[in-house]
Amino acid sequence: MADHPAPGHRRGPGRGHRALIGRATQRRAVALGALVVAEGFVSAQALHKRLVAEGSSVGLSTVYRTLTALAEAGRADIFRDTNGERLFRHRPGPDHRRYLVCTECGLSLPVESDPVEQWAARIARTSGFADVRHAVELSGRCPDCCRKEERAQTQER
Repeated sequence: MADHPAPGHRRGPGRGHRALIGRATQRRAVALGALVVAEGFVSAQALHKRLVAEGSSVGLSTVYRTLTALAEAGRADIFRDTNGERLFRHRPGPDHRRYLVCTECGLSLPVESDPVEQWAARIARTSGFADVRHAVELSGRCPDCCRKEERAQTQER
């Protein structure tokens, strides 16, 4: 039986994550737990700031290492914001997802990416390359942010 949570269900870090974050320490577990409960994509700095505000003594480098290890293990998605900063989102299962992310408010919506995945697999297969990786990031402004900007422009006139 597969160990996948129901859609939309968030659970805390469990035994399955221990091997993914390297040496299991309490501080790494704290960083993982914070990512699991975070809403949407979050930067390592923002996650660290949140942890410190909650009284944790976890260091920023520990947060970075933990998030990077999770991403490399396929248990966190990465998105680069308009400044190039890496944002992370916990991936509760092994299925890779792509997101459309609002550059104004950070809203993220999962999008269908099978055609991209199939294309990348075909290129890898036909080129003879091994360990082919690809990155696809979709960003723009969500409808709410567009409406806010339109209202602000109307009020300026």
